[in-house]
Amino acid sequence: MVAPIARKFYLRRSKMLDFLSELEKSSALTATSVYIMPGLPLSEIEDLLGKAGAEPFNDYLAQVAYSSKNGAALFWGDERKCLVLPPFPFREKAVFGGYVAGPLRSLLESDFRIGLVLVHLGTYAIGICHGEKLISSKVGTGLVHGRHKKGGSSQQRFQRRRQNQAQEFLDRVCARVQEQFQPHERHLDYVVYGGPRQTVLLLQKRCSFLKSFEDRVLPLMDVPALRQQVLETAVGRVWSSCIIEWSEV
Repeated sequence: MVAPIARKFYLRRSKMLDFLSELEKSSALTATSVYIMPGLPLSEIEDLLGKAGAEPFNDYLAQVAYSSKNGAALFWGDERKCLVLPPFPFREKAVFGGYVAGPLRSLLESDFRIGLVLVHLGTYAIGICHGEKLISSKVGTGLVHGRHKKGGSSQQRFQRRRQNQAQEFLDRVCARVQEQFQPHERHLDYVVYGGPRQTVLLLQKRCSFLKSFEDRVLPLMDVPALRQQVLETAVGRVWSSCIIEWSEV
């Protein structure tokens, strides 16, 4: 059964911490808090959620939590009902009586050091943020012609030239990533990629330097054509939590 969603919204770190403070003020007499780490089997997620008494929404909640690459936190009681998808992964599962926001608050208050690699063919933006502060960045462009719509040998020549341009561009992006990341390499908690999935995959394939960060990659971010303002906006999006909240009908 699909749960009727009263509202779905996103909050950046400071607003999310305020949201949790208000949540903790709610009556905890009949509330339960459930923390779900990513990678759990669906059956185990269903068992954890069953302890919150969230019927008939359990199937919907379990599917959303199972699909989240960072896990989920459910706060379910007579006064407040919400599911939070955090910006970073939970490391443990837990069930508490009452509205217990401590584990999520601790996650949000951690000043993670995050590398951002945003790339479209022809433009890129690379940055390092500490908490929500962008501490270094590089934005640039490169020549990659658009697709050739005519046929024949001219199209083949054009495609080869375009492929060479794309490879040269991605190699340049890889070099810029190394310049930005190497001073912070040992201290990076997470890496976020943004842009068309195929372009990101091509970059990862050509840039062996990025392989050392494969164990700390956050979900892919959709970003428009790149410039400094997009990079700064992306930092806020990295730190944003998704909240699905229900209200009594």
